[in-house]
Amino acid sequence: MALIPRLDLRQVQTLVMTPQLQQAIKLLQLSTLELAEFVDHALEENPLLEREDADGGPPNESESRTAETREGDSQPDSVDLVAGETMSMDSADGLDADFGNMWSSSDSAETAEGAATDTLYWQVSSGAGGDSDNGEMPNAPAEHLSLRDHLLGQINVDLEDPVDRMIAIHLADMLDDAGYVTGNFADMAQTLGCAPGRIEQTLVKVQRFDPAGIFARNLSECLQLQLRDRDRCDPAMQRLLDHLDLLAKREFTALRKICGVSAEDLAEMIDEIKALNPKPALAFDDTVAQPVIPDVIVRRKTGGGWIVELNVDTLPRVLVNNRYYTEVTRRASRKEDKEYIAECFQQANWLVKALHQRAQTILRVATEIVKHQEDFLNKGVQYLRPLVLRDIAGTVEVHESTVSRVTNNKYIATPRGVFELKYFFTFAVGESTTGDAPSAEAVRFRIKSLIDQESVDDVLSDDRIVTILRENGVDIARRTVAKYRESMHIPSSVQRRREKTLQQA
Repeated sequence: MALIPRLDLRQVQTLVMTPQLQQAIKLLQLSTLELAEFVDHALEENPLLEREDADGGPPNESESRTAETREGDSQPDSVDLVAGETMSMDSADGLDADFGNMWSSSDSAETAEGAATDTLYWQVSSGAGGDSDNGEMPNAPAEHLSLRDHLLGQINVDLEDPVDRMIAIHLADMLDDAGYVTGNFADMAQTLGCAPGRIEQTLVKVQRFDPAGIFARNLSECLQLQLRDRDRCDPAMQRLLDHLDLLAKREFTALRKICGVSAEDLAEMIDEIKALNPKPALAFDDTVAQPVIPDVIVRRKTGGGWIVELNVDTLPRVLVNNRYYTEVTRRASRKEDKEYIAECFQQANWLVKALHQRAQTILRVATEIVKHQEDFLNKGVQYLRPLVLRDIAGTVEVHESTVSRVTNNKYIATPRGVFELKYFFTFAVGESTTGDAPSAEAVRFRIKSLIDQESVDDVLSDDRIVTILRENGVDIARRTVAKYRESMHIPSSVQRRREKTLQQA
């Protein structure tokens, strides 16, 4: 067989991930904060993009109108779900409504030249929540003193010896997030050129610093330092601290023998330990907690059913200035300038379309989740039905990966609280004699409810919980009950009985 070069013409079908498609997929999985950062970056790079007025009001109707790229009106930002009926829009189109990416414009905006007075915009935020005229942030947290600065102030006051100060500073740098000393003292002694005993002596001094329990090497020592600060570290308490492993196992009988105290005294000692802070450094944690802002809001509809709507306050408002584009295009003389402004205009239009598509996809997926989990909204978590990505993807007619991206870091506000969209996706557990198999989250809730209602005379074992669930139509294995109980950090029946007996003593 001779090897000769030749030319062949073949026709094949391939799926090409264009840069814009990749960016659209990335936008779909961004959280609210990440999307805001992305839009801010786009506003800095693209001169045709701009935010709406700071007052949060709509653009001037005489100067800003929406541009139309498809036939039809833009889809609403809310969906009505009527009990016992299919999904309905304000136009009563139902599930067959076109969810395409559409926006409207005046009839005169057919070309870029004819759109000199038009401004394309996609409004997804009311702009509320801040006053742009006020440069200060009245709700900003006050300046917080760090743990290191707090300790350095005490080191400079309480330690006179320069060597002790240097050792104490190194010890402060060795603290972890909880306030425990980490690292090897031998390596530290070699680095500082001092004896390990000198480090031990300095450690004893700094362990008296505020907050109590700082510079401890383990949990037992941390609790011991706090009890010494309260003058409550007697021999019995010290023996209890030396056997914290037995306390974790609820071995109260063995602890009473070791400490030589009665059940009532042991209960008081345990209550004192519970009142201590096992992580003293967290009091100086200056991390500002970000509140969870829901992307979707579910409201009960008068007369039955639910209203699912986008939280427009969570998304940015982006404008494309067609007037500026037309003016620059008319005055540009060089080819490079024309290509640059044309590329900016194309990217700006794409961003508007991508934001619209992202918002509508989130709305569609959230609507299907609400339809599927209506019993949860009406009755509670014990009625949470099993749900997988494939169920929603088949109804919305998108890929499962798209549903996964939509539900990632997206939150929904319901009358029962704010939940991540992924919370509603749970697999079925065991079998049910009354209908569909219950979800894993519903089984966890039932197990926790049974344990919370038990008394000291009737502590439920895992086998007993299995029997009760089977009597209620849920057939699961004992190892499943044990796994769910441990995932909720609930001790065994033996440990719970010991704890309840101690509380009654």
